[in-house]
Amino acid sequence: MGGTSFQFLLTLFLLLLCMKPTTPNYLGLADTHLGCKEHERQALLKIKQDLIDDYGILSSWSSDQDCCTWSGVRCSNQTSHVIMLNLNSSSIPSRHLRGKLNPSLIELKYLTYLDVSYNDFNQSQIPEIIGSLSNLRHLDLFYAKFGRNIPFQLGNLSNLQYLDLGLNNFDKPEKLEWLSQLSSLKYLDMSTVNLSKVYNWPHVVNKLPYLTSLFLYSCNLPNIFSIPLVNSSTSLDVLQLSDNNLTCSSSVLQWLFKSNTSVVELDLSSNQFQGLIPNAFSRINSLAHLYLRSNEFEGEIPKAFGGMCNLKTLDLSRNYLSGQLLDFILNLTQCGNHSLEVLNLEQNQIMGSLPDLTTFPSLKVLSLSQNHLNGAIPVSLGKLSNLEGLYLRHNSLEGVISKAHFSKLTKLKYLDLSNTSLVFNINSDWVPPFQLKVIGLRSCQLGPRFPKWLQTQKNYNWLDISNSGISDTLSNLDLVFSPQLEYMNLSYNQISGQIPNLSLEFTFSPNVDLSSNKLRGRIPQFLFESGYLDLSKNMLSGPIFSLCEVQNGNLHFLDLSNNQLSRRIPDSCWMHLEELVILNLANNHFHGTIPSSVGFLHEIVTLDLSNNNFSGILPSSLKNCTGLIFFNLNQNHLSGQIPMWLGISHPNLVVLILRSNFFYGAIPTHLCYLAHLQILDLALNQISGSMPNCLNNLTALTQKGSPNATITHYYTISSKSLFYMLYADHMLFMWKGKEHEYKNILGLLKSIDLSSNNLTGRIPREIVELVGLVSLNLSRNRLTGQITSEIDMLQSLDALDLSKNQLSGGIPSSLSHIDRLSVLDLSNNNLSGKIPTNPQLDTFSAFSYEGNPNLCGAPLPKKCPGEEIAQNPAMNRSREHAGMQDDKEGFISVGFYVSVALGFIAGFWGVVGTLVLNMSLRVAYFRFLNNFNDGLRVAISVNMARVQRQLQN
Repeated sequence: MGGTSFQFLLTLFLLLLCMKPTTPNYLGLADTHLGCKEHERQALLKIKQDLIDDYGILSSWSSDQDCCTWSGVRCSNQTSHVIMLNLNSSSIPSRHLRGKLNPSLIELKYLTYLDVSYNDFNQSQIPEIIGSLSNLRHLDLFYAKFGRNIPFQLGNLSNLQYLDLGLNNFDKPEKLEWLSQLSSLKYLDMSTVNLSKVYNWPHVVNKLPYLTSLFLYSCNLPNIFSIPLVNSSTSLDVLQLSDNNLTCSSSVLQWLFKSNTSVVELDLSSNQFQGLIPNAFSRINSLAHLYLRSNEFEGEIPKAFGGMCNLKTLDLSRNYLSGQLLDFILNLTQCGNHSLEVLNLEQNQIMGSLPDLTTFPSLKVLSLSQNHLNGAIPVSLGKLSNLEGLYLRHNSLEGVISKAHFSKLTKLKYLDLSNTSLVFNINSDWVPPFQLKVIGLRSCQLGPRFPKWLQTQKNYNWLDISNSGISDTLSNLDLVFSPQLEYMNLSYNQISGQIPNLSLEFTFSPNVDLSSNKLRGRIPQFLFESGYLDLSKNMLSGPIFSLCEVQNGNLHFLDLSNNQLSRRIPDSCWMHLEELVILNLANNHFHGTIPSSVGFLHEIVTLDLSNNNFSGILPSSLKNCTGLIFFNLNQNHLSGQIPMWLGISHPNLVVLILRSNFFYGAIPTHLCYLAHLQILDLALNQISGSMPNCLNNLTALTQKGSPNATITHYYTISSKSLFYMLYADHMLFMWKGKEHEYKNILGLLKSIDLSSNNLTGRIPREIVELVGLVSLNLSRNRLTGQITSEIDMLQSLDALDLSKNQLSGGIPSSLSHIDRLSVLDLSNNNLSGKIPTNPQLDTFSAFSYEGNPNLCGAPLPKKCPGEEIAQNPAMNRSREHAGMQDDKEGFISVGFYVSVALGFIAGFWGVVGTLVLNMSLRVAYFRFLNNFNDGLRVAISVNMARVQRQLQN
């Protein structure tokens, strides 16, 4: 009976097991998916509450839906517990979550995967409760903008295999012992974490037996001077130690060669390693990818590298390697040449010509740019059938490129031969065997016709054929532009014709440069969809109404200067250009008022509207352009008073030019708030009143020199790739009577020009505190008073013009202490007394002082009273001599002729001899001749320019 009962119970038990689909929950032996756990759903909703979701990333997280179906959430198929939370925003970095991580995260106890990378947690600390999620195997906090201390509680995650803390803003840790507790860790990224105080970092690394990938990029790693005693498991496959200022004086390389002999990928780029490249790298038999770029290595590639049979990538770019390229190649030919796929030696000092590289059959990328290579490119290069990238730019290569150079390059995608002297001689019917993505042929000789073979390339996104001798038209421009375009540069050619109005929509916002050509007609709207657009120095005409129709707002850079564009710009034209950083419309024929929509240009740093016909007052909306650095309104018809907010709302202004307009009223004292101002030009207006006494608050002008020769702006343009752009401001500046264009040294120019106005009163004493001034022009006003005796404080002054005022008193002798002074004009004032003399002032001609009736002394012809007395005895003696001659008979005698001859000789050599022997007088004499010649030319040029401007108007 007992046996029968046992059999019955066993049968019943097995029957229940077979009924699992209908009765699992009753026995609790299994669990089908019936939706997420309620407490976990509530925890997720609390997490959502603390996150600011500007882009609807968590829109699927609603209380009436199963949380296992929410975006970024995954549940176990067996238990329905949440096991994965992936809030990674890397697909579109500009669209991310903000806020903080709610402590309710602790409710997700079965979580094995947590990724909140590429978000913005506003420098908050990583929640310590993450250390309690004991099931975590994957934790990714990369570029999530966490800050403060890294919680040591992360050391409790004994099951963790993947940890990424890179690109955050943590405080500087002093210890990393908690890391050694992560015994299962395989992947560790702590890039940009400042580990400068963690001197035992190699010891910590050696205590992670299963670690295969270690990324310590830009961690300020301290150099080590003793090798860790702990034996490594030699499990590392990837080791990234770039940008850490490591040196050969430490034991880092020794640690690498001893403890990491199984490394497959090693990156020591951007450190400070010097001397010859160690042979010991060749002893790492597993090494396939070696990156040593941006160090200070010298010499050649070690011969031992030829025996690295697994080597696929060798990057030695940006070092000081020298020698013949042929020797570099020979040192790699043993077995390494058969495996090598990427060879990067760019930006070194390697010389010689390109050898035969057919012994490298696996080569995919060859980069030898920016060396000292010369000669022709061998035709044998066309036999490298695996070649995908060829970079030879910035070398002295020359010779002819024919289709034979590309005969078997069927996989070629990237070609950059820019800045060489190569000449393309290819038949118009040639069809390349490749489709390029990047075409860089700047300064190669491609012209005069547009290359037909380029029109066969349908997949490129980068095209640079600037300065390539093309004199063709744009009749086939629709074949040049492509929707996937990211960068195109056709500048500095002789391309003519009109730009077709294509109905083209770019996938990205490209960089387009068509400047310095002969393009005519109107600008089509599709070009304004670019991120960077330079059409300057062409012959484009008509209005720019199509700019007003732009809606995407991705335009960062727009240069339409030096064209023939005209008409009024609609008031609302710039409303959708919020991202614009550079706007240059100079040297066109625009008229009307400056659009009030200029106030929408919140990111603008350079605004150049010079040499147009803009009129009216400055729009008050300009106050919104608070980041403005360069502001040029030269030669327009603007009027009204200079607004006070110009000095308050633009604290970063470096260049302010309102020259040649109709501004009136006093100079607002608020301009003195512009601490960074280096160039202030208010000349040729109708400004009245006195000069402000607060000019010494212009801090940049009170400091000698300048940190940068150019005024440059760095900005990024987001396309498919991030473009880091640099723009240098430039302007026409009146210097020494002539107009010059300043660009590369504009940052060195420190100038105040208030000339040709109606200023009255004295020159404020505070102006001598502007010791950085290079040029000061206050001419053509009605200034009174004396020139301060402290003028010699302006030791940087190169040009000083105070002419055509009502200044009085003497010329201070301290003026002679300004050694750099090369231009001086004090003419047409009421100055008096003797002109100071010294070798510096003696170089100036009478033009510098004329028009001052009471001035005397050289170089003016008027002698001072003391000088006349000294000459009287000689004059009396000549008169007595004349009286004696009258008493003699026969006035016209032999003695008379002898006297005439002697007088001529004495007079001639008295003048010529003085010029020969006296250097200062000789300099003054020839300076007079040069200045007279220059003055005549300037007068003619100015009058001709005025006549041309009147004819144009």
